[in-house]
Amino acid sequence: MSIEMVVVLAVIAGAGVLFLTETLSIDLVALVIMATLILCRVITPDEGIAGFSNRATVTIGALFVLSAGLFKTGAANFAGLFLARLGKRNFWFTLIAMMVSIGFLSAFMNHTAVVAIFIPIVLDIARDIKVSPSKLLMPLSFSSMFGGACTLVGSSTYILVNSIAEQNGEPPFGMFEFAWLGLILFGVGIVYMFLFGIRMIPERGGNRRKTLVKGHYLTELIVQPQARFLGKRLFESPLVRDLDIESLEIYRGESRLCPPLFAVVLKEGDLLRVRCDVEKIRKLQELKGITLKSMLACAVEGKHEENFLVEAVVAPDSMLVGKSLREVRFRSSFGAVVHAIRHRGETMTDNVETTSLYPGDTLLIEADHEILDRLRDHDAFVVVSEVELPTFRKRKMLVALAIVAGVIVSSATGLMPLVASSVIGAVLIVMTRCLTLHEAYSAIDWKVIFLLAGVLTLGTALEKTGVALLVAKMLIASVGMWGPTALVSAFYLLTSLFTEIVSNKAAAGLLAPIAIVAAHSVGGDPRPFLMAVAFAGSVTFMTPVGHQVNTMVYGPGRFRFTDFVRVGAPLNFMFWVLSTLLIPRFWPF
Repeated sequence: MSIEMVVVLAVIAGAGVLFLTETLSIDLVALVIMATLILCRVITPDEGIAGFSNRATVTIGALFVLSAGLFKTGAANFAGLFLARLGKRNFWFTLIAMMVSIGFLSAFMNHTAVVAIFIPIVLDIARDIKVSPSKLLMPLSFSSMFGGACTLVGSSTYILVNSIAEQNGEPPFGMFEFAWLGLILFGVGIVYMFLFGIRMIPERGGNRRKTLVKGHYLTELIVQPQARFLGKRLFESPLVRDLDIESLEIYRGESRLCPPLFAVVLKEGDLLRVRCDVEKIRKLQELKGITLKSMLACAVEGKHEENFLVEAVVAPDSMLVGKSLREVRFRSSFGAVVHAIRHRGETMTDNVETTSLYPGDTLLIEADHEILDRLRDHDAFVVVSEVELPTFRKRKMLVALAIVAGVIVSSATGLMPLVASSVIGAVLIVMTRCLTLHEAYSAIDWKVIFLLAGVLTLGTALEKTGVALLVAKMLIASVGMWGPTALVSAFYLLTSLFTEIVSNKAAAGLLAPIAIVAAHSVGGDPRPFLMAVAFAGSVTFMTPVGHQVNTMVYGPGRFRFTDFVRVGAPLNFMFWVLSTLLIPRFWPF
């Protein structure tokens, strides 16, 4: 084994640990991979940065712009509002209509954009038909992956694997080449969720007026001098008597008062750390003698109290992840006030201002209409409360639809490659003013772009140093004796498992080059092996971190990690078995 091979294996191991532990953000890990391989002279500088100009990177960037064009013109939201009207009937009808609609949109739009659009709509429907939001949010996430598995533009993982295939001299994937198996998985997935999966989803969350994410938050209150209950014990105050709020801690100055707290005599300036839901926080704002600490700080800064109280989920790869509100200077940076925070369905027990945030955490934010629009457009959040819909450029809706349709048709018919049609489409979206240039730049998820560039660099190193051949030989020695179908099954299983613990793109980028080498080693066509990697990296249900859309619904649905394991593991297993049996039929060796 050469020194270069040892370096590549060490880089893979180190990257795996960093991806798994989330010590560094995934885009930074990708850059570390690139820099390390160049520094150790495993690859040349030109090879190191080639990922940025790769077809997959450029195509996915352009598709982000196209998806944003559909959103900003109201095309995608129109479908959501239509579903909302249908959803007034009954739960089972709503479930099927939602999953089919989400799946269809996800076949032609970015998964994350579709789920972001539909989270508030689905929560509203859940309240109207009086079901737990969790019963609709997990199917929302899963169906977006079902639909995305049907077309080349439906999954960025497909585009990545397609690019790796082309780099290795393989013919490109067709726009609807995935549809044969994708539609079967789509149908099986919907039937499974309808008959079994929905019954395994626990009822978490509830339905309250203007509270679309039920749950208890941690917030902090300051007793003011005008409070009528000064000098009275806590249990005699309206906090307990009228609102039935649970007090977790009471601070007087720098001292924390000892239990029993219900007998504490309240004084001016006492800080109460309490746990309550959104409706009670609304009532606290109207209670004379009590000020939310967040609003007191805002008043000191001379800011006007606003009247939109919304809930927003910390998005995957958000700039807030790993930082506290104080560290990011939330009020000055965003112009909004965070009243409370909930961590993955559980009330935080630490100070609101100094608590580190994670993907899926839910923030209770107060902001005016203008700032709220900016929060909606910011990639740090997914706003899930019932507020006014943003302004759309509806006059441009047909233009955006025509451009996206042109991209799909030109690529599907072979008129031009996907990378060319998607770039031209993105330019037209801006030129026709469906998006401003600033909105187009903001629509691109740059973390994904950097991740792709790093993953493609690692793929180059795998092939150049012979590590891909080494791993392929090990797999062939282990399962090759049972034939190529067993190898396809092994690649699907490995990709699926890797995807559940690290990025799906990282898993596909690592295993696709190995799949090509393994196919050539056994004298087979790489197509079925690549399909196994592509499908496994696109449909992953077993953990809330395996795919971004699972992370997005994790907080609003108040899910637990085990909820995804319980519902998603059988689905992963069925898709694995079906793919093992059907991939060789649709793509012979």
